[in-house]
Amino acid sequence: MDDVLDEWNTAKIKADIEKEEEAETSAAKRRKVLSLPNLNSSVSTVFQRRDIALKIKEIMLKLDEIDREGDMYQFVLTSGNEEVVRPPTDSHVDVSNILGRDKVKGDLVSILLGRGSEEERSPHVIALVGMGGVGKTTLAQLAYNDSELNSAHFEKKGWVCVSDPFNKFMVAKAIIQAFEGDDSNITQWPSLMDKMCELIWGRKLFLVFDDVWTEDSTLWEPFRLALQNAAQGSRILVTTRKNRVADIMGSAARINLGQLSDDDCWRIFSTIAFSDKDSMQCKELEDIGRKISDKCKGLPLAARTLGSLMCFKSQKEQWEMVFYSRLWELQDIERGLFGPLLMSYYDLPSPLRRCFSYCAVFPKDYFFSKEDLISMWMAQGYIKSNANKERIVARDYFEILLVRSLLQVLGDYGYADNFMKFKMHDIVHDLAQFMAKNECITINGYEESGSILQNARHLYLEIPNNAQIPESIYSAKTLRTLIFVGYSDHKLSRLFQHFTCLRTLTLSSRYGKLKEIPDTIENLIHLRYLKIRNYHGDKLPENICNLCNLQILKIKVGSEDGFMKLPQGMSKLINLKHLILKEEGYWTHQFEFPRGIGRLSSLTKLSRFYVGGKDDNQRCELGELKNLNHLQGTLKIYGLGNVVDACEAKNAELKKKIRLHDLDLNFFGDNLENHRGRMETDVSVMNALEPPPGLENLAIHWYCGTTMFPNNWIMSLAKLKSLTLRGGLNLERLPPLGMLRFLEYLGIGYDFPLKKVGVEFLGIEFENKKDGMIKIFPNLKTLRFMCLHKWEEWIGVEGQEEDDCIIIMPRLQKLVIHQCPKLKSLPDFLFKTSLQEFQVNSSSILRKRYQRGTGVDWPKISYIPTIKINYIEVQRDGQEVIRQAMMKKSLTKNSMSDDEEEGQ
Repeated sequence: MDDVLDEWNTAKIKADIEKEEEAETSAAKRRKVLSLPNLNSSVSTVFQRRDIALKIKEIMLKLDEIDREGDMYQFVLTSGNEEVVRPPTDSHVDVSNILGRDKVKGDLVSILLGRGSEEERSPHVIALVGMGGVGKTTLAQLAYNDSELNSAHFEKKGWVCVSDPFNKFMVAKAIIQAFEGDDSNITQWPSLMDKMCELIWGRKLFLVFDDVWTEDSTLWEPFRLALQNAAQGSRILVTTRKNRVADIMGSAARINLGQLSDDDCWRIFSTIAFSDKDSMQCKELEDIGRKISDKCKGLPLAARTLGSLMCFKSQKEQWEMVFYSRLWELQDIERGLFGPLLMSYYDLPSPLRRCFSYCAVFPKDYFFSKEDLISMWMAQGYIKSNANKERIVARDYFEILLVRSLLQVLGDYGYADNFMKFKMHDIVHDLAQFMAKNECITINGYEESGSILQNARHLYLEIPNNAQIPESIYSAKTLRTLIFVGYSDHKLSRLFQHFTCLRTLTLSSRYGKLKEIPDTIENLIHLRYLKIRNYHGDKLPENICNLCNLQILKIKVGSEDGFMKLPQGMSKLINLKHLILKEEGYWTHQFEFPRGIGRLSSLTKLSRFYVGGKDDNQRCELGELKNLNHLQGTLKIYGLGNVVDACEAKNAELKKKIRLHDLDLNFFGDNLENHRGRMETDVSVMNALEPPPGLENLAIHWYCGTTMFPNNWIMSLAKLKSLTLRGGLNLERLPPLGMLRFLEYLGIGYDFPLKKVGVEFLGIEFENKKDGMIKIFPNLKTLRFMCLHKWEEWIGVEGQEEDDCIIIMPRLQKLVIHQCPKLKSLPDFLFKTSLQEFQVNSSSILRKRYQRGTGVDWPKISYIPTIKINYIEVQRDGQEVIRQAMMKKSLTKNSMSDDEEEGQ
């Protein structure tokens, strides 16, 4: 039904686009000949309506058939998923069976005993946080039964299994019973509270709350008030899967319980699996056993469950069958291994369960970005929200999965991208596949999966080199997601002809084999998300612009001379929200934008925009940005040197893009002959641009004007934190920047002709010195000067920095001077700051002045903790760095490195 309704809506959108295009050309046509009605369009509309009506009729017949079968077999509507209940826990544990937690147990016991910490508020709450099955309860049991804690003079110890759903009556009664109170005759809440407070008052307690789920702080408030009456030195230990719970319960200390090492997993698994086997059997099964143990991925629960499963299997063939099986297909695994994780799953809101299960489309150990996954959820229609808040809701969903350990953060990958990567733990991935049943399928290699593909909705398909696309995938009639990874020059046309229900499509190639996108892509009328990686083609098909439902278009170009020109009909993608163009390498790719981009008024992310240089009626002007006022995040504008005049720059109305935080202005242009004219135009264009006042990061590249910010709009950027000026080709004086109050980073360099930096850079001449104390660069933390080959002098304020009325860079922490070979000295005010790191690279005069021990100005910098001269650390934490003889020898040589400046 969704597909049919979507097809109808798509036909309506296309009809509206055609009417708009006809309206634009109708005036010209009337001047030539009398226009006639578009008979082809009318006929097409009639057939479309008839086709959709037939499909609706077919769906209604199927629904009627299902209803009749329900009556025939007397189906009963159930309440939904079977409730998963965890057996209650207690404090008892067989210590001899616990392996691999000695260190973390020692750390926990030390915290419980209060070692190495000052006395704190009472009671002191410690939280054990981790995913299901990682061993939180076991660790709590170990600590609870530790001999040191038993002799720590706790007057009362108690263990309370809280679990889910939270019942305050049961928790209160459990506390009373743990402290040897009698609650048999108490049925009212006030009486329970009185009894609990009576037992707690003035006593030194150790209380464990195991398996806490609720995030409602109001439910915990009466217990918090009661426990405040415990004696100083009391301890509360909480185990939970949620960091939010640890926050709500006021944890003073938190241990995020990680996974076991592979060796510890093997010890647990082998102890159980080989418990009734002789030495010969153990030796025969060890290799395959270690492979099975690797499936546990650090989860002790998985090691115990699989060990118990293998305990009764003595044949090597049986062990190999388990190894090659999927965990969720193994008998008894669902209840033993997935039980704890199923509790996490069923605790999720219903829409979020669907989002979680969708992650099973990725293979194990697959890294994905937050925004990519969110966009894929949205493409499938999983996120419902009013007022266009879908992405905000989806981000909240993602954070919930993350804080509940159902997703794992891997760290910061990529350089230009600067985003975090995430993955699923293998066992959590098994759970997602178990819940998704046969909807999410991974074909990673040569395997054929025809029998289970019939019901597949989401497919990850990786085709090895010299292999063919398996025929079995075409049994999937209603595929909604296809993630295709190819190693050869595969023909994609048949895929696009067959999988016409796709909402999400990712195409990725290795070895530069993806050189063409077939025209049949226009069959994917339902497509919302299209990502193309490592693309080596020279163009995109024009009919890709007929995908009027497309919301996300991401293209990564695989070569410098590849894909250059966007299709002319881009303006027809009226639902497009993200247009992301990137390079796989480190070069900057020049794209040619068509006219009409400005019609894409739904765009919220535009990674870059190119101003056309050709003087013709198809040139993309800067004014195309005028109506794109929903843009947010980062925008890079290239080709500002092609802007004709200030009027064109003003038409962009950058000031209205209030959701932009990062802006790159690149003044490269095609017209390199008229140098003087270009100098004057760049000044007027710069004045007319006026970025939004909320901008936080600004970079300006290859500006040809002789002055920068003459109308001083830079001072209107009240939130600016980072400023990069790269390539001021005709700037002989730096602009006054010292009064940018919130600036934290400033980088200047590359091909500036300046020879002298003076007080104009500090901006003092623009201030009334009679107004009292002046702070120059009050929040600047990092200052970099790079590749200024003509720079000779940096003059301070000629003794005025000694006056109390002027404070310069009071928070400066890092100073880098790179490839400034003629610079003679640095002003004294720099060494009256809070510098923590000082670097001089490839600057021969300065290198001699600041050489450790022998330089004339070494005493001025010797207080700085970290000092690097010519890329070599000579001082660390205020102490000389002792190097090997070879390194010391290299320091004495007057070597000049031409290495590029390290990244920010």
